[in-house]
Amino acid sequence: VQLVESGGGLAQPGGSLRLSCAASGFTFSSYDMSWARLARGKGLEWVSGIGTNGTDTYYKDSVAGRFTISRDNAKNMVWLQMNFLKPEDTALYYCGRRNPRSSTWSGVYDYDYWGQGTQVTVSS
Repeated sequence: VQLVESGGGLAQPGGSLRLSCAASGFTFSSYDMSWARLARGKGLEWVSGIGTNGTDTYYKDSVAGRFTISRDNAKNMVWLQMNFLKPEDTALYYCGRRNPRSSTWSGVYDYDYWGQGTQVTVSS
């Protein structure tokens, strides 16, 4: 299993970034996927999740309405479009594969694989 994130960088407050996650080594269409982030001095925080069909999507309250998660099962890709970025969105962002036996979305142990992360910095 391999998850490779990209698309991070420096953005100004109010700006946008689009994160990508390329998945390989497993049947991508059979797994829910999520994005989580790790900010300095904080624990891993779940941000958004998407079901296998791409229709069911879930968001942390603080990003709902600003971030959009999507996936393409034919390309084995999942994306996170981040708009109206805020300084508090600064973090290392990870793509994760949800454990099929998990009953929740936001716990660290709900996921069995994570990528290496991509850094997002929001600053003027």
